[in-house]
Amino acid sequence: MSGTIKKVTDVAFKASKNIDWDGMAKLLVSDEARKEFSSLRRAFEEVNSALQTKFSQEPEPIDWEYYRKGIGSRLVDMYKEAYDGIEIPKFVDTVTPQYKPKFDALLVELKEAEAKSLKESERLEKEIAEVQEMKKKICTMTADEYFEKHPELRKKFDDEIRNDYWGY
Repeated sequence: MSGTIKKVTDVAFKASKNIDWDGMAKLLVSDEARKEFSSLRRAFEEVNSALQTKFSQEPEPIDWEYYRKGIGSRLVDMYKEAYDGIEIPKFVDTVTPQYKPKFDALLVELKEAEAKSLKESERLEKEIAEVQEMKKKICTMTADEYFEKHPELRKKFDDEIRNDYWGY
């Protein structure tokens, strides 16, 4: 087994320890999203487990003497020479440099979208609080109190009355 595969599995294992699965799960709202997330987590753990068991171990060395006794030294030497001559190419990452700038740009875009979303969420929370307050007071509220909160409607109604427009 090449050292490269071992390095890749070690990196994958270390990366999996840094994933905050519980933190991400808390962000999910719908049951369908939770179901898909648990499916993703299970698949990730299965792949990671397979990587750890299959590829992180060095293969057992071949006992060439055992085969020389049973088959004959000439044939075994030929196989040993071929086995020793196998060159496993080193992995050269040509994809990451191409996609790293795109990924970084997406991260910036994500941060902007997150900030925008948080502002919108804050605005909506305020609006919800106002509507709930209005709902509590609507039974006892006078028109003047309502128009204090919505001066644009007062102007609209005053203009309609002044222009003798009664909606029919």
